[in-house]
Amino acid sequence: MKLNLYQIDAFTDKTFAGNQACVVPLQEWLSDEMLLKIANENAVAETAFFVYKDAKIHLRWFTPEIEMDLCGHATLATAHCLKEILGHKRDQIVFETLSGDLTVTVENGLYKMDFPSRMPVESALPAAIENALSIKPKEVFKSRDYVLVYDTESDIKNISIDRQIFDQINLDPGGVIVTAKGDNSDFVSRFFTPQASILEDPVTGSAHCSLIPFWAERLNKKELFALQISQRLGELYCEDKGDRVIISGRAKTYSIGVLWTE
Repeated sequence: MKLNLYQIDAFTDKTFAGNQACVVPLQEWLSDEMLLKIANENAVAETAFFVYKDAKIHLRWFTPEIEMDLCGHATLATAHCLKEILGHKRDQIVFETLSGDLTVTVENGLYKMDFPSRMPVESALPAAIENALSIKPKEVFKSRDYVLVYDTESDIKNISIDRQIFDQINLDPGGVIVTAKGDNSDFVSRFFTPQASILEDPVTGSAHCSLIPFWAERLNKKELFALQISQRLGELYCEDKGDRVIISGRAKTYSIGVLWTE
């Protein structure tokens, strides 16, 4: 079977930056086993698969190991693929997903994603996470992911992970966010996933479902600019809407090709 494959860098307007996602359009769903094999072969943080379904588009996300319940950068990449490559006519795209209907609006070169808000609450930190961190957090919160709060952007840049210790914990499907107020942005973050083939996710849209309400409340601002300061760096334009958040970013097509399945 021949399938088209689009690799797109999300949350950036530059090649070799942001977060890589592969997008694979399908006429009908393949088996979960085959979807996982394709995602594993692609070897990027997320592969998005979609099927047209009436007025909506059914969208699913796979890491090289598991299916995810929510993924921001691969949703943005899929919207970019539809709009800029496949000629989708509407400026508003509705995806049917495991996290409910997600709407992406294209406006002035930005893909504005309407996602659920996940305000984190105070929590205790598992020993395997605490012991794996080179710098200990000042505060600990949790929603789907652990949210570890630090004093400075420098702390976030300098954190390293002892993977042998870190991988002792299974947070499937969550991860660990480290965050602080930014020097040249409202806030910065990094994102780590234990037991995953890719330890640090370059830019994590879904993490901002928790970061946006957290920092909106702490900074008393509804509109925020965020940087995910991984090596590839990502830019996110954020808005707190109560029970929803708007996560916006740009995208850049890296490659267009085909893949062959059995």
